[in-house]
Amino acid sequence: MTRYTLRRLIQAIPLLLGIATITFVVIHLAPGDPMDMFLAPRLRRQMDPEVIELLRQRFGLDQPIHVQLGKWLVNVAQGDLGESFRYRRPVTALIAERIPYTLQLAGLALLFDALIGIALGIYSAVKQYSLADRAITVGSLAIHSIPGFWLAIMLVMVFSVNLGWFPISQTRSLDYDLLSTWGKIGDRLWHLALPVFVLGVAQAAGTARYMRNRLLEVLSEEYILAARARGLRERTVILKHALRNALIPIVTIYGMSLPFLLGGAVLIENVFAWPGMGLLATEAVGARDYPVILATTMMAAVLVILGNLLADITYSIVDPRISLGDGKPA
Repeated sequence: MTRYTLRRLIQAIPLLLGIATITFVVIHLAPGDPMDMFLAPRLRRQMDPEVIELLRQRFGLDQPIHVQLGKWLVNVAQGDLGESFRYRRPVTALIAERIPYTLQLAGLALLFDALIGIALGIYSAVKQYSLADRAITVGSLAIHSIPGFWLAIMLVMVFSVNLGWFPISQTRSLDYDLLSTWGKIGDRLWHLALPVFVLGVAQAAGTARYMRNRLLEVLSEEYILAARARGLRERTVILKHALRNALIPIVTIYGMSLPFLLGGAVLIENVFAWPGMGLLATEAVGARDYPVILATTMMAAVLVILGNLLADITYSIVDPRISLGDGKPA
């Protein structure tokens, strides 16, 4: 397994270099100038061009694009992601501040997806063709088709603005520092409730549909029929024999879902003003903050690669019959 992991990580290096190069070229060719963030159009027309050129030299924007790319790659290899144009702070410091908020949001959304999606999928499969099964199937299709940003806005209007049950935005209340430990946890979960629901409910709807179909396939296998013929209770047949094999493909889906959850968090964080990586990336695009855009894009690429790797490794652990390609079982 260690050899396989190292091989996959080494193979990912050319992919990351390709993504970095394409992203670097695209954002530098896109319309707009980072200097516009520092200078209003009217002020820029009145300023000495030499001063503007000095600013461009300060950030290395006066050099050819291939030189900028080479320097950026060398710095990234040394762990230096550069300095934000907008915040005038190291990008690594900005990411270190923002990523815990995004991980909280995505992690709880993934947990919500697993608990609700798998449970509904199992219940729907067990109650096949019943009224509950049809309701879950139709509801899952409807929820899965709703745009996340629209659902977020509707929930804010209903449960925050009209009913006042949940906060509209931010991560904590004004009296957060005065609360006890459990009070702080409850306050954070209160602020996370709507964002987590919006981010996780669509994933849970897809998981429920997939879990239902997969469990129905497993329940038709011969070894399940044999287990029932031995007189085992239906609960034991489903939970002990069928569910384990039905969950194997779900593991792969969850390994791949984390990057997509983080991608979906971009819109959700903007609606709820949640100060995570998604909000940081959106602000960076609007300000032409090249170092931050590059850093967030590379992090997304790394998460996709790690998600694939995690899915393969977990898949081999759940099903020992799966080999990781080194000639030996996992």
